[in-house]
Amino acid sequence: MDFFGTTYIIIGGTTGMGLEAAMALKNRGANIAVLGRNPDSVSAAQKTLGSDTIAISGDAMDPKSAETIIEATHEAFGAIDGLFHVAGGSGRKWGDGPLDRMTLEGWNKTLELNLTSIMLSNKAMVSYLLKHNRGGVILNMGSVLGASPSPKYFVTHAYAAEKSAIIGFSKSIASYYANKDIRVNVITPSLFITPMAKRAAEDANILAFLKTKQPLDGGRPGDPSDIVSAVLMFLHPSSKFITGQVLSVDGGWSISEGQYS
Repeated sequence: MDFFGTTYIIIGGTTGMGLEAAMALKNRGANIAVLGRNPDSVSAAQKTLGSDTIAISGDAMDPKSAETIIEATHEAFGAIDGLFHVAGGSGRKWGDGPLDRMTLEGWNKTLELNLTSIMLSNKAMVSYLLKHNRGGVILNMGSVLGASPSPKYFVTHAYAAEKSAIIGFSKSIASYYANKDIRVNVITPSLFITPMAKRAAEDANILAFLKTKQPLDGGRPGDPSDIVSAVLMFLHPSSKFITGQVLSVDGGWSISEGQYS
């Protein structure tokens, strides 16, 4: 599966699953642009991906960030084929958690970080494609927690709400823009080893729980590389007849009961 002559933007593409996807696309011939919030991560990603890749520091919650990287990418490479939105994070530090203890700030910050940022990048990409009268693809990152909760170890109700909302949002815009050949799909991963998942990935009880909750390949957390095949499938031009779909990449999480230690 090659991507020669194509161009993609990854919002949140400087670490974790976003960076893994960027490297996979780059290695298959695509032009790549990545956006990250942490300047150090942006610099490291630039070195990893090479000087012919665009790496920009910006906050996905800033309405100008997606517009800026789209403009820079078009100027550098010409027509853009798609966007993969990975950026997001936990709202625990602001007060996301069980409903009876959740703070209003926790609710608002979590939705802004995860759902509003996706709306902004998707809006900018759709506007770009319409302006240039071309089709393209948007792939959004959800979470298995949006439809398959874990009440003992992953109790963040605002996070679950916005991950569920990403699916409804994506299906709705997929439906509306299908006649413009703009495709929109969602990947919903389970627990992966990423900077965001550090708390869970270092908890012995959670790792024991995963043995039966996501039992594939020995019952382990996902590695960023495990997401690559799904990303490549959705973004490739040959997937031009696929839109409005949700694919769980979860090691069996959504079909397994899971046993607490």
